[in-house]
Amino acid sequence: MSIPEHTRDLNFLEIDHDLHRALEGLQKTEFARWRGTLSEFGEWAGGPLDEEAAYTDRHGRPQLVPYDGEGRLVNHIQYNPLWERAESEIYARGIVGLNYTEAPASYLITFAMGYLTSQSDVSLLCPATMTGAVAHVLNRFAPKDVRNAYLPQLTRMDGKALSAGTWATERHGGSDIGATTTVAHANGDHWELTGLKWFTSNVDGGIAVATARPENARQGTKGLGLYLVPSLLPSGEPNPMRIRRLKDKLGTCGVATGEVDLTETYAVEIAPPPEGFKLMMEALEFSRIQNAMGAVGLQRRAFLESLCFAANRQAFGDVIMSYPMVQHELIQMRVELEADLALALQAAHAFDQAWATPLYEGPVAERTWLRLVTALAKYQTAETANRSCRAAIELIGGNGYTYDFVTPRLLRDAQVLSVWEGPANVQALEVLRLLADRYGGFGLFSAKIAAIADAAGDLSELADALRIALAECGEAAKFVGSSPDESARHARRLMAFMAQLLAAALLVEQATAELAAGGDRKALVARAYIERHLAPRPRRGIVEASNWIYESFDQLMAPDREALA
Repeated sequence: MSIPEHTRDLNFLEIDHDLHRALEGLQKTEFARWRGTLSEFGEWAGGPLDEEAAYTDRHGRPQLVPYDGEGRLVNHIQYNPLWERAESEIYARGIVGLNYTEAPASYLITFAMGYLTSQSDVSLLCPATMTGAVAHVLNRFAPKDVRNAYLPQLTRMDGKALSAGTWATERHGGSDIGATTTVAHANGDHWELTGLKWFTSNVDGGIAVATARPENARQGTKGLGLYLVPSLLPSGEPNPMRIRRLKDKLGTCGVATGEVDLTETYAVEIAPPPEGFKLMMEALEFSRIQNAMGAVGLQRRAFLESLCFAANRQAFGDVIMSYPMVQHELIQMRVELEADLALALQAAHAFDQAWATPLYEGPVAERTWLRLVTALAKYQTAETANRSCRAAIELIGGNGYTYDFVTPRLLRDAQVLSVWEGPANVQALEVLRLLADRYGGFGLFSAKIAAIADAAGDLSELADALRIALAECGEAAKFVGSSPDESARHARRLMAFMAQLLAAALLVEQATAELAAGGDRKALVARAYIERHLAPRPRRGIVEASNWIYESFDQLMAPDREALA
């Protein structure tokens, strides 16, 4: 069975059987309805988009042209033609617009497009993510006249859509949005913003939403409004603002990220204080899910490149995939990938469930679960993506360290996923909030794990492992919540434990469904993940390690080998 040396020009949807089964398990009808669209998207992502990403990263990064020949401020960003074509095409293919047609797709489908996109170009996923987030906020929360004026510009699928940005970060620090210094001043039928936004990705997309504090408003997050900032005034003239410079970044080099001076910049109010911060958090919640999907996409590409190389590389008289230590690395990458894909898709599915009803009033179970699973998925997938991309370089060796391979770009792009839309400590604080009595998040978490364990049927050993880990997690949550000091010290550790436990449970849930259909591969994946992350400490030692995982190597790799061949 021949496996190609590289993944360029493969259809990323068609070779991903695990994605197929996961989407069918969550939204079977929707996946059947949009499968053809996703397949076309996967073909584009594996071919032209990957070509664009490689060229842009090495030879065609965006350049700032601040003034025209007459010395007038223009804030023009010059892109290479491959990027411009890809940026137009991703919106034409519906990564945002499909959610806003007369018979809209579920968000799970467009989040899956984000997963496919990131396997080639996380840089392009960044503006697409923010555009989806701003479209969601406009659709759900903006005044009717604002929604009608601007939402269609973001959701059109004729190749001429504008894209969007979310401008919250200021020079004092990214996560401390409550310390925002940008001032909003009312001027007739609009507002004017003055201040410095320090980290504005997709800086020239056409539309941005920005936090700002109206004059005389209170300090902190409750004094913030949310404003829509178009690049052009209603007259068609440029909106007064100045891009100071573009950031010279480690990765995601295709997307223009800049510092923007707002100087009495025209803006339209979306929400006054105290709702402005809440609505920016709605946008960031959307982006956190797509961040998780992007992280898993990077894991997938890192694994595929590693598998293809290991299946073709000859060393010491045999292909290196035949050696147990290489098999061990491939197994770990594959198992972590399947766990994180299940976790990210659970967050995406929760988004659909939470927003299936009219605008909510106050905390409800669906909203709490969405926030909790999103925080867990955003944290864990970013951590794993960094490890997987580094592991791919190590497995491939010296070649994997060169730009003849995609792996250096994967590793550099992965670094931002831990930072975008709130680093791990911010996610841990979100988890703590949701575990408090007001939201009852641990009750929802516990009920989910227990239901999966109770339904596991013949997988009793795995179900028992979940129950034991859940009891331990409950004690840990109680201890961490016992005092502010313990919360501050251990919140991140608790979050990591909960993320691993939920991922393990989702694998058991998938294994239960597969076993009922006559398959047992997913049970092997769930067992491997549980032994690595949830087993008692003595079972993790060398002496008590078993060889079953190596004996199952061919079965674990079978779906990818068959798809790639």
